[in-house]
Amino acid sequence: MHGKKIIIFTGPSLSHTEASSILEAEYRPPVRRGDIQEAMKENPDIIGIIDGVFHQSPAVGHREIIDAIRRGVKVVGGASMGALRASELSELGMVGVGRIFRSYLDGEIESDDDVAVAFNPDTLEPLSDSLVSIEFNLKRALRRGVIREDDFRELMNTAKNLFYPLRNYRRILHETGIPDDTKESLRSFLESEGRDLKREDAVGVIRHIKKLASTG
Repeated sequence: MHGKKIIIFTGPSLSHTEASSILEAEYRPPVRRGDIQEAMKENPDIIGIIDGVFHQSPAVGHREIIDAIRRGVKVVGGASMGALRASELSELGMVGVGRIFRSYLDGEIESDDDVAVAFNPDTLEPLSDSLVSIEFNLKRALRRGVIREDDFRELMNTAKNLFYPLRNYRRILHETGIPDDTKESLRSFLESEGRDLKREDAVGVIRHIKKLASTG
């Protein structure tokens, strides 16, 4: 581990097992208010924030991240809560990684609802799909001619109107009035070519931290 103390908060975006296969570090469940303060007692060199709680309990505070940065800790974020906080604190030294971070920074997405998913508290596995990945995949389907413009609008409206823990492709397709053959084509497109943006960005965060750790 290059002698550096690295603490990374992840869960539904990237499992601890998968993250460990890229970088040996101390992996903890999604961050919540007070966790960074706790982590600081262990004098970490680098803190990675991927996932965090949004609505179940108080979200990680800006103040505790700023305090960590001021005390010389490199704080890197992306994919989910990490992307949101990095976009808010990038001018104060938090490092953001990935497509979702840039979308927050550019104001393309603004709400935490865009990245929020429900997850199993025991396994940390995701139980719903993120709006940011859904929109990305539907736009790709539109460009490919799998769906039409009005199908895209209807699917996105349906997705946005679902409460985030209930948001998944199966339910969206079930509750949308687009033609059955279009649904079928879209279903097979998503199965074969659907991408999980949060997972991709989470991998990017781990790789960025790995590079930081090796270069000092």
